[in-house]
Amino acid sequence: MPVEVKPRFVVLYGSQKGQAQSIAEGIAEEAEQHGLVADLSCLNETTKYNLEQENDPVVFIVSTTGDGEPPDNALQFVKRIKRKTLSTDHYKHLCYALLALGDTNYANFCNCGKTIERRLQDLGAKQFYATGYADDGVGLEVVVDPWLEGLWNAIKGALSKMASDRTAHLKANTEDSAKETPDSSTPDVQINLLSITDHQNCESFGAAVETNSKFACAASSVASVVSDLRPASPAGSTGLASQCHGTASIPTTAPATQAGDAGVPHVVLAASLTCSLPPLSESSLNVPALPPPYLDVSLQEVDTVEQIVGPLNKETLREVPISKAVQLTRGDSVKTAVLLELDIFAYPMMTYQPGDSFDVFCPNRAAEVDNMLSRLGLQDQRNHLVNISLRKDTKKKGAQVPSYVSQNISLLFLLTWCLEIRSVPKKAFLRALVEHTGDSVQRRRLQELCSKQGAADYNLYVRDPSLSVLELLTAFPSCSPPLSLLIEHLPKLQPRPYSAASSCLAHPGKLRFAFNVVEFPACTGRPVGRRGLCTGWLFDLINPSPVFPGTAESSSSPALPKIHVSLRPNCSFRPPSDPSVPFMMVGPGTGVAPFLGFLQQRAEERQKNPEAVFGETWLFFGCRHRDRDYLFREELEGFVSSGTLSHLKVCFSRDDREDEESAAAAPRYVQHNLLLNSQHVTDILLRQNGYLYVCG
Repeated sequence: MPVEVKPRFVVLYGSQKGQAQSIAEGIAEEAEQHGLVADLSCLNETTKYNLEQENDPVVFIVSTTGDGEPPDNALQFVKRIKRKTLSTDHYKHLCYALLALGDTNYANFCNCGKTIERRLQDLGAKQFYATGYADDGVGLEVVVDPWLEGLWNAIKGALSKMASDRTAHLKANTEDSAKETPDSSTPDVQINLLSITDHQNCESFGAAVETNSKFACAASSVASVVSDLRPASPAGSTGLASQCHGTASIPTTAPATQAGDAGVPHVVLAASLTCSLPPLSESSLNVPALPPPYLDVSLQEVDTVEQIVGPLNKETLREVPISKAVQLTRGDSVKTAVLLELDIFAYPMMTYQPGDSFDVFCPNRAAEVDNMLSRLGLQDQRNHLVNISLRKDTKKKGAQVPSYVSQNISLLFLLTWCLEIRSVPKKAFLRALVEHTGDSVQRRRLQELCSKQGAADYNLYVRDPSLSVLELLTAFPSCSPPLSLLIEHLPKLQPRPYSAASSCLAHPGKLRFAFNVVEFPACTGRPVGRRGLCTGWLFDLINPSPVFPGTAESSSSPALPKIHVSLRPNCSFRPPSDPSVPFMMVGPGTGVAPFLGFLQQRAEERQKNPEAVFGETWLFFGCRHRDRDYLFREELEGFVSSGTLSHLKVCFSRDDREDEESAAAAPRYVQHNLLLNSQHVTDILLRQNGYLYVCG
């Protein structure tokens, strides 16, 4: 019997935090169910694929990181395809589809995906399926799920079309050859094309491509539906989870006591993280396929274990001391803003420009690591070495041991510096947890949360409140996952980027940055609120040392600790190279931070070149209260007095207005000030070819 050769396609991914990689791996694993074979590679694995000679469909899954930059493992690919020496027909043979992941809370949404797509088209590649732009700001699954559903028919259609084109080309060549060299001895060969899909319409690639992708616009409509499903107050519902049997009606408020027909009070139950209500609790569910396990993990007891402090990749990091800490907001402010100054004098090569950012490497909180060890039943093995290898029987395509998990590290180090235990569990992880959950009610609820039907509940109780893996495991006590499952599904602990709030010219040997201490409120699944991982860690490091603006620093203040950082040069967010060009800056709250560097640099340049021509500078700043959180007030007003800053436009959204007339006239938000100065804005941007910078 001849061996059946399944049609083939290629999956390439670029991923920073593992989400794009996970989606790509899911496509490769599901391919077999559709009678296809997928060749999976990371974009930096150039020895595994060759687009210059690829004749089968190619699917790109790419994320965006930083300020619209490619992931680290896609950077070289992007540089390669952007070479100007490539001809416009370089990829004319290539047939592709692309899914871009991004977050509309950040600048340059899906920029990496858009860059790759634009360049592929410039080089002659053909699109066989509409590009999806998934937004992590509203939930990637809003776009990803329907995009994946339609992908398979599109791939089959592309394969059929490409095979048909090759057959027609071969037939034309055969006929031309027969006309040129007629030979009665040549056997008559008939080529029969095997149909890949039944009744598949393969007239053109364009049939699958919509100019306005339905995937890109689905997010907003679904987000509004999700918001409409929110209960008015989920507080107090967690205690009812064990009594929830799916027979109560859906409430629109918090649980309430009502009188039944017999006058006996009964409780109307509310949905929560651990409890669902009809129709979801009575629905048949479409759950994701079970992700195949691929790691073998064992713990090895050793006599002594090296106590490693800080991240492992120290060759690319700098350990620098905190030289100053200032609390920028008043104690009664809604948010706590802090300015930190780092002493980088010991690293003369560590230079930066205004607009640059840098990474801060922080550990997971010790208390949360201890809780995770206890939850896994591994508290007594915290100092054991972790041995990780690939399972020989794994069915996972392209399986590999995570590169960010080094050899010869302890379990304590793994959970402290390697894995993002604060990460929001993805649906694939929830699906895997089902297999390790003993209680049937809890198993069903986990299935609901990862199902297509439970998308709204997943957003409401898991994604929107940024519920962590540990918080989820605490809410489902009968779930006991093995350590290997966490290593397979938890992403790398990422450094946190911050904008430089200073200029090397004004503060040589120093690097300043400002941040708000992030607060996550209590919710169902999180009985007590918590601080952001990095901002909370930094705030704890400097307490009780921070001083307030205008307060003299004490000579007896304790020495501040050191932190690990690395620079992230950014060539796009910089002041104009020509000082005569005017520019406007919009920076509400801590968004003003990078513009401190802009203005400090401008002040130094004006002092060194008093005869030079400098363009106008505008800053639009806003906060809640003038007397509580007007950040860098003295420094900004000083820039105005010196002429460095031409116009400072401020607004305060929560300050009381003395009378209705002034309240109506006073701008409340930065956009109101922009509108009031619209003529100046349009003049600078359109007539003077100026620049506008926005930092949130």
